[in-house]
Amino acid sequence: MTIEIKVPVLPESVADATIATWHVKAGESVKRDQNLVDIETDKVVLEVVAPEDGVLGEILNEEGATVLGEQVIAKLEQGGSAEKAAPAKSETKEAPKADAGGASVDIKVPVLPESVADATIAAWHVKAGEAVSRDQNLVDIETDKVVLEVVAPNDGVLSEVLADEGATVLAEEVIAKFTEGASTGAASAPAPTATESDESDNDALSPSVRRLLAEKGVDPAKIKGTGKGGRITKEDVEQHLKSGGSAPGPAASAAAPEVAAVAGERTEKRVPMTRLRKTIANRLLEAKNSTAMLTTFNEVNMKPIMDLRKQYQESFEKRHGIRLGFMSFYVKAVTEALKRYPEVNASIDGDDIVYHNYFDISIAVSTPRGLVTPVLKDTDMLGMAGVEKGIKELALKGRDGKLSMAELQGGNFTITNGGVFGSLMSTPIINPPQSAILGMHKIQDRPMAVNGKVEILPMMYLALSYDHRIIDGKESVGFLVTVKEMLEDPTRLLLDV
Repeated sequence: MTIEIKVPVLPESVADATIATWHVKAGESVKRDQNLVDIETDKVVLEVVAPEDGVLGEILNEEGATVLGEQVIAKLEQGGSAEKAAPAKSETKEAPKADAGGASVDIKVPVLPESVADATIAAWHVKAGEAVSRDQNLVDIETDKVVLEVVAPNDGVLSEVLADEGATVLAEEVIAKFTEGASTGAASAPAPTATESDESDNDALSPSVRRLLAEKGVDPAKIKGTGKGGRITKEDVEQHLKSGGSAPGPAASAAAPEVAAVAGERTEKRVPMTRLRKTIANRLLEAKNSTAMLTTFNEVNMKPIMDLRKQYQESFEKRHGIRLGFMSFYVKAVTEALKRYPEVNASIDGDDIVYHNYFDISIAVSTPRGLVTPVLKDTDMLGMAGVEKGIKELALKGRDGKLSMAELQGGNFTITNGGVFGSLMSTPIINPPQSAILGMHKIQDRPMAVNGKVEILPMMYLALSYDHRIIDGKESVGFLVTVKEMLEDPTRLLLDV
């Protein structure tokens, strides 16, 4: 039976998406809930998983292709098998011991920016004794806002880990020992134990399995995966819960099964905040306590921009190599409004007001580790294509934890687009020391009165949160009206009127 693999339904404010990464090749076997492909929109990356066990028969859209909501992008042959899907090995060679003759190298924390005092070991991707290849990521090190990857300097073995996950470390501190050119049986052992298999696959869990584990409060290390390579499936989690939420075995089933069953439904999981989450929490609290924040609202008819995008989308993408999204219109409209209302582009420093004669706009980006606001600089000097390319680059770096401190510092004003998640209206919180933030929302068809008649138009609410200590009602309302006028008549952006 052939199953069509489709692009998920996109939010109304997102017109199309891009194939970012195929994780499976045509002809390869896959398991149910295994991630097949990452699909990228303006601000989020969507994972498309296999609906059933089978073989990915045909890929219709390669990486980089622009696709629409519910478009068929691949075919899956249900229950099929592929020749390249892990044939059994006829013989197993004895794993050689680690070669002690290689040079020993210290693995150190990278040099941290001047504004960052220390960092935290976030995740080790390699265990002590395991063989690695040159440039393979060994460990993620987390600072307040960015994640740094430390890679293997050469082929060899990670011989010793000196700083465990969660440890606080300093710049250039030695966190592990590495033996160059050595080999170990860890990489070629015939089969890991059930516990090792579960632990190594935790980071590769599919979104649905991660969600189910979080909802039920189940530790994945206690579940024996039956999927490919010991991968945990939804069925494994459900079976684990049916058996009383404990690891399988006669001893576990004999020990108070009724109590275990109740506990399986009412468990708790305590996880320490990451450094990034702590920083976000502190900054949000600071914004609420140190500013006189108010929010003013307006709404925009998005039909002119949607018609313009539809008319020029194809030629724009051919000429500039990137699709035309809504964010470039938002950024250009905000830049023009900031020119007309310099108070909104200013900030308070002690008893002084600092007026900025440049336009650096922070773009709120949702990442797996939390919300970050990388800065798109000199937006008044960028064209629409330059804005689109800049936003895409920042969004990809944010998703992969590759943003530098320089890309996260500064910014005079912030734009956040909750519409991609379906938000109809919100009151965004100011990003200190900035004085204002603009929230864009879901584009939704609504009946509107136009020249005495009712028309159905694609409308979007705007929300401007601002610091009333520096921005008065006149400036805040005027700023928002300017953004509205620019978006409802995008020709104004070209004619500067």
